[in-house]
Amino acid sequence: MGWLRAKAMPRESQWPVTSLRPRPSLDFSLTGFVYGALMLFMGFAAVQNRVNLLFGIFGLMIGILIVSGLISRLVLRRLDVRRVYPEHGVVGRTMRAVYEITNNKRYWPSLSVSLAELDGVDGFERQPQCYMLHAAAGMTASVPADLVPKRRGLHELDRYELGSGFPFGFIKRATVTRRTDRVLIYPAQALVDQRLISMCRSAETTGATVRPEPGGTDEFYGVKDFRSGENPRWIYWRRSARTGALVSKEMTRVAPPRLLLVVDTFMSSHSSDAPELVERAIAMAGSLASTALEQGMSVGLVAWGGHCWVVLPPARGKQQRSELLSALALLPANRQMILVNLMEQSHALVRPGVTPVLFTPQNLQLGLSEEARGGTLIVSSAIASARAWFSFEQNIDFRSCMPRQPDVVEQQAPN
Repeated sequence: MGWLRAKAMPRESQWPVTSLRPRPSLDFSLTGFVYGALMLFMGFAAVQNRVNLLFGIFGLMIGILIVSGLISRLVLRRLDVRRVYPEHGVVGRTMRAVYEITNNKRYWPSLSVSLAELDGVDGFERQPQCYMLHAAAGMTASVPADLVPKRRGLHELDRYELGSGFPFGFIKRATVTRRTDRVLIYPAQALVDQRLISMCRSAETTGATVRPEPGGTDEFYGVKDFRSGENPRWIYWRRSARTGALVSKEMTRVAPPRLLLVVDTFMSSHSSDAPELVERAIAMAGSLASTALEQGMSVGLVAWGGHCWVVLPPARGKQQRSELLSALALLPANRQMILVNLMEQSHALVRPGVTPVLFTPQNLQLGLSEEARGGTLIVSSAIASARAWFSFEQNIDFRSCMPRQPDVVEQQAPN
């Protein structure tokens, strides 16, 4: 009979968690407690001395407390909130979010309103919140908020809390509303040492770095028929005069290098450092991809996506960068596909002119690259010399960068 054994991976409760402070729907502030104590003291003095003036002051203080509760509730009524987030964020880098708060009341303004997110806050270093000073009736106030993402992946923001203590701050009201939005957080980005870029360019000495292709302006490649709309400067007049048909020169261009990033996310170790090494390897792969694409190189990706393989053929451009970083951001915890399966999957995309670059959390040296086909470059996040090629910001904690996953329970049969 089979038995269940939980993998000895670090539990989510041991990872750094963003503090969340939900408020009750009705609460008293510190000044409210002091005011209440004074009010009770005034009432006690009025009962003991039976002085009309004290009874009047006591009644006035009760009225102020009631009015404070009613107005703070009125301030929060009929408020609509719209989140305006950027298309994506980057772990460790400040992103500017804007909350558009619309006051749909006909006459009453809304003043001193605070907003705090309740869902998806663990993707940021601090709970996303902002403060609106004033929104007139029928108007919209835009309130900015600076957020620092700490966890890659797709984060869903649903419930948010509106609170106010207007006008006196004695009583604090809060209400919870739902509105679903999503924000994608890319892995951390680093400055890449140009020595690594040079290694990627020179890894394939007979590939795309030296192969001439038509369509450039470097050297003479051949002739072709001249088409309407092409630059007349390239017309080959001597050949055209001899043949009687217009032909133009076709020049060569040197194709940029093509890289295939092979990202190993398998957690082979049961130590607490395994998630940190995997996240660092993913961030290193994303940093190299961004730098290489900015320098005109073609970059592809092979990684395990949880249910299927994530395969992006080498290409260039901003769209390729967005798709590649989005794929890296959504990579889940891998406890199934080992490095051998990953290399077998990547061999189908390794063609002449394509340089595979393996990012792995395992302690593999560059000298082992002969064991892989195609002269694979190996960049290990477990080796200090490889980590020195990437300069990350000091505030990034790779222990908390992995998207939250439910505890994995592995079913095994007895020996």
